[in-house]
Amino acid sequence: MSPTELPLRDIHLPPEIGFFPVALGWWILLLIVPILAGFSFWLYRRLTRKTAVKTAKKLLLALKTSDKATAEKLAELAILLRRVAISVSSRSECASLTGKVWLAYLDNSLKDKSFSEGVGQCLADVNYHKNAAVEVDMTALWALVERWLQAQKSGRS
Repeated sequence: MSPTELPLRDIHLPPEIGFFPVALGWWILLLIVPILAGFSFWLYRRLTRKTAVKTAKKLLLALKTSDKATAEKLAELAILLRRVAISVSSRSECASLTGKVWLAYLDNSLKDKSFSEGVGQCLADVNYHKNAAVEVDMTALWALVERWLQAQKSGRS
């Protein structure tokens, strides 16, 4: 038999490798990266919130034991509450609030309306009347602020 008469077929190359199906490792990577990114964001928010609340509790204790005048304590307390609120939630949500709206925002974390209807009313415009003589039950106000800080630590994100 001559070589030209042999029943040979021509060489067929395999088809080119396409984009799909993607290997299993890429599918796993596509699942893990967004999960890790979301977890990292959640952990960052949680740690910064707790840090802000812990620091605020230390500052509150220092403010309680200081020998400043009541008006100065109230002004610093209002600033402390504002800083914690900005740290816990977004700046655009609470930084521009003043007066009754600010007190209502503070009441959102509590079950009652102690800021807008109770002892916390004095914090509405304390920054505008720093030198005014203020009669406030400071013990009740300290307890209210501590309760609000505890609600921030355990509640909202």
